Amino acid sequence: MSDIAYTTKELLISVIAPLLAGCRHVACGASSPIPGSAALLTRMRSHGQMRVTVLGSQKNNFFTNGNGELFDVAGTGRLDTFFLGGGQIDGQANINLVGAGGTYPRNDVRWPGSFGSAYLYFVVPKVILFREEHTRRVFVPKVDFISAPGVSEPGIYRPGGPRHLVTNLALFDFDPARVRFVLKSVHPGHSVEEVLDNTGFDFDRPDVVPETPAPDAATLAALRGTIRREIAETYPRFAETAFAA
Repeated sequence: MSDIAYTTKELLISVIAPLLAGCRHVACGASSPIPGSAALLTRMRSHGQMRVTVLGSQKNNFFTNGNGELFDVAGTGRLDTFFLGGGQIDGQANINLVGAGGTYPRNDVRWPGSFGSAYLYFVVPKVILFREEHTRRVFVPKVDFISAPGVSEPGIYRPGGPRHLVTNLALFDFDPARVRFVLKSVHPGHSVEEVLDNTGFDFDRPDVVPETPAPDAATLAALRGTIRREIAETYPRFAETAFAA
């Protein structure tokens, strides 16, 4: 446990950033200030050697043709990492962005829709699932609708797929061979029992689960300085509230 005070969002940024090390190009979709901040932090640490695309940004978006260009870049192998979430996520890394309850298309609750999630899930080599809310409402035994499948049948061309899952409680890796999540660490202030209680599917874990490292002084200084200023261009309200003084 660090002696330096930090916010939950600062912790999550510091958890995601190392997962991006070595990437050539990372893109973050709409409403993704935490992944966007993590990508900018990793770019800073790489001394600008990594390209970051934050959709909605003027300064950190090299696309001139919107999402169509994003799909083209991804499909031609020029995007290493993208972030996806879901209203529901199950233990096979299937995600649901359409709705819950009832029977499709008459779901009790409707969400914005799948958009390009299935395509990007198939072609981006490292997809990081990110969802701040870690509850059984989100992490279910089986999603009510599959917007994008976590794995595919043998013989289907699929260079991409889920590699990690980050939540407000923990960090998981995804094992595509066993089609299961593996608990890698639990964030400070939380416990394995809390993760188990709030997860609707089974997952693997070691006998002793490490605690997620807290952000160090250098990381917090970068977040509260350069990264805050950069992310504010796209997410001004987030920049005002996410970082400690």
